[in-house]
Amino acid sequence: MAAKPEKLDPVWDDLDRTMGQLFMMGFDGTSITPHIKTLIEKHHLGSILLTAKNLKSAEETTKLCYELQKIAHDAGHPVPLAIAIDQENGGVNSLYDEIYVRQYPSSMGMAAAGSIELAYEVAKATAQEISACGINWIFGPCLDVLTNARTQPLGVRTAGDDPQEVSAYGVAFMKGYKDAGIVTLGKHFPSYGNLEFLGSTLDVPIITESLEQLSLSALIPFREAIQQGLDSVMVGGCAMSSAGLNTMHACLSEQVVDDLLRKQMNFDGVVVSECLEMDALSHNIGVGGGTVMAVNAGCDIVLLCRSFSFQQEALKGLKTGIENAMISKARIYHSLRRVLNMKSRCTSWEKALNPPGISLLETLQPSHTSLSTKAYNGSISVVRDKNRLLPLSNILENEEELLLLTPLVKPLAASAASRQLSESANTNSPEPAAWAQSSSVMSGERVFRELGRSLARQRNGRVLHTSYTSNGVRPVHENLINRASAIVIITADANRNLYQNGFTKHVSMICNMQYTTGGEKREKPLIVVAVSSPYDFAMDSSIGTYICTYDFTETALNSLVKVLYGEISPTGNLPGTISKSQKLHSSRQHWLVEIYNEERDANALDNLITAVMDGTPPNQRSELSSATSNSFILHDKEVEETHFVVRNSSTNALYGFCSTYFFRSTGTGVIGALFVDPGRRKLSIGHSLHNRAIRTLLQRDGIKRFQLGSRLPSIFLGIPTGHTTERKRLRSWFASLGWNAALSRSVCNMVARNLQAWSPPEGMAKSLASAGAQFDIVYGWDYASPILDHIKTSNRQGLAEVYKIALSDPSACGILRAKRPEDGALVGTVVLYDHRSALYDFIPPLKDLKEAAGGISSPVISPGVGEYSTLLQGLVLLGMRQIKKLGGNACLLDYVGNLVGPEKCECRLTSGRWTAMEILTASRRWGLKYCTTLRK
Repeated sequence: MAAKPEKLDPVWDDLDRTMGQLFMMGFDGTSITPHIKTLIEKHHLGSILLTAKNLKSAEETTKLCYELQKIAHDAGHPVPLAIAIDQENGGVNSLYDEIYVRQYPSSMGMAAAGSIELAYEVAKATAQEISACGINWIFGPCLDVLTNARTQPLGVRTAGDDPQEVSAYGVAFMKGYKDAGIVTLGKHFPSYGNLEFLGSTLDVPIITESLEQLSLSALIPFREAIQQGLDSVMVGGCAMSSAGLNTMHACLSEQVVDDLLRKQMNFDGVVVSECLEMDALSHNIGVGGGTVMAVNAGCDIVLLCRSFSFQQEALKGLKTGIENAMISKARIYHSLRRVLNMKSRCTSWEKALNPPGISLLETLQPSHTSLSTKAYNGSISVVRDKNRLLPLSNILENEEELLLLTPLVKPLAASAASRQLSESANTNSPEPAAWAQSSSVMSGERVFRELGRSLARQRNGRVLHTSYTSNGVRPVHENLINRASAIVIITADANRNLYQNGFTKHVSMICNMQYTTGGEKREKPLIVVAVSSPYDFAMDSSIGTYICTYDFTETALNSLVKVLYGEISPTGNLPGTISKSQKLHSSRQHWLVEIYNEERDANALDNLITAVMDGTPPNQRSELSSATSNSFILHDKEVEETHFVVRNSSTNALYGFCSTYFFRSTGTGVIGALFVDPGRRKLSIGHSLHNRAIRTLLQRDGIKRFQLGSRLPSIFLGIPTGHTTERKRLRSWFASLGWNAALSRSVCNMVARNLQAWSPPEGMAKSLASAGAQFDIVYGWDYASPILDHIKTSNRQGLAEVYKIALSDPSACGILRAKRPEDGALVGTVVLYDHRSALYDFIPPLKDLKEAAGGISSPVISPGVGEYSTLLQGLVLLGMRQIKKLGGNACLLDYVGNLVGPEKCECRLTSGRWTAMEILTASRRWGLKYCTTLRK
């Protein structure tokens, strides 16, 4: 037996008073008007919808809500007004206040941030702020599922196209609102996620999905929210046309409201109709008749947004319907009970007449500001960055110019520009319609102008900024594109503003053309940022770097700037099923990585080295110059070496190679070389090799630090430096893997030529004597002990191995020594070798000299020695004289400079190596006419 309805207070015997509780109405103006006062006092209006046109600031909103409640109280209303607003965040916020009301990401932006807990906190904070101003009902959460995402106007107002994800975030939003003490409304039942638009405002958008299809997708979030305690539901004004369901307006259909929502989904909360002022409904049915149909269908509250004449027509229509027995009184009182029950959960006269306002908002502001920043920083999504253009500092030098291209759009309701426009629009103007149109465009431009300023504040180089329209790429755009070193294009719903799509594709085509800069051909870096719907270019892989912000409020664009300049690492992901699409990301395949087999892979590695060299522009000397497969193999029992390949097992061709070494003496793990076939780059081969190398090195007992590049073998000398586009991309690539590219130093080999024509200057012996040391040269293991003890004073990786090779090969290597005269203690050493030494293979640049040559390597000067430079120069001079004596015409000084270590590891940058300046100083001192950099 059904429970007997609760007895109502006799005050509700007044039918006019009761009918007033079944309406929600709005008005124009930021203060009390005769229009709204009449509705409250004479028509007993029970609920009010405030929009952005009513709300100037938090303080003014608090005052307005109090005055509305005071009018109702003084007019004898038994219960306070329900005062509602749309405060979905992102681009749909009715209340905006730069100081006291924080901006948060849209529903889709929060889903992109990927945290249900964060979504709850943001929803609670949002509700706390509007509640402080006297608002007690929020029109949210938006529970629509974007089953046809690319053509729907909802865009980022919903969490996406995955019904389970929309459910999870919708419930989180709902719980946050409720825990802040306001009541909730789920919208837009049964779904606005797949509407078919017929073109005219008098045509009703249509849902063509069947009930079965809706149940499997669109209705899931509503069902879950209802089970979790959703307070109210808005039923849309769309038509439905499918087998078993055919209605012109869902909110007027008993099939939709009473059968589907009430009975099948067990919802007994408040049902709110779509606004009956919508053109399609008011013209086709009429507001009076529509009101009767909505109430009979099961709606508890009928919404009429602003027109006083329509509102009066609706009140009259409901009264006529009751008088003519078209609507039963039982039906009216059933709705009244639901409305009163909902109001009891969110308001009372004590609360309604004492909104805390600014005093509470001041307390909330610090924590809410931090929450807003956290949410926006977490929502920014880098969908693709194929060419590793982020951060911009990796591709732009300080003096280079950046171009920002932005569309002309109206500002979002939650932006300062929109507020400025709204305030200006209220001033007297001789031509308000034309003025408002131009102002709207200018205000939209103003939002992006501030973005341009923010970009400019972060760099020394200029930021060029201009807008674009449906006129396409103009000569001014082409000139700026040619001038700039990188371009950022902003799009806002390009899927529904096709001129933006066409403009972006045109600019992309221009950027993909080959530009010549300093003899080097390259593509122009292009970054596309979608600041509203992420679907603009989500599936278009021709846009290589693509970022989504989900709205273009000032707060969102501030976080965008941080991502562009590398201040924060973007962690957002496209929400819903689209994030699972393989097409959205640059290829991140996991290649099979195998251990290098010298017998099997040596010839293929030689071919790979040749391919890499052939793919290097002639004006760029490659680190692999003159290297062979033998150059990487140490065969040293003191060094654990493991090398890796990605190969075609059918043809045995190598696609990529990575060498690793673990030097036990210093606990240093080294990636000595990493290169990929130029024809197979950007396919994640390098990522796969790097990941395998790091995992292997981490498993070594005694590992203390990591290093890029090795002294032995000297093939790849750390992160490339220089200003070419390719080197910038390589630095960005290594930086994305955790290596601190900012600390990289130029590392080069230097060569002194024409030694046979060189004679040591007069006074050489006297200068050497001033060093306060005795110099000699020794060969073989008989001298090893003091030399190996001496080099332990330096912690530089690879020293011991170089010296041991030299000591083991006395026919081709020697050790130049500097000794203290008084006790014979070593204070300096350097390795001397010629073309017969094993070291010759590990330092390929020697082969490039194509003449008789020798090398000087690995100087070690004892700490605290006063004549450091003199000792170093003396060792170099004697080495060159010895190489000349043996018939050499050139002398190579290898490994001039410093390496860089990974930011995430405890890497110690070594000191005590010779520097380019020291060597140049020595060359001038000893009369060397030719001392040049062979390789950087």
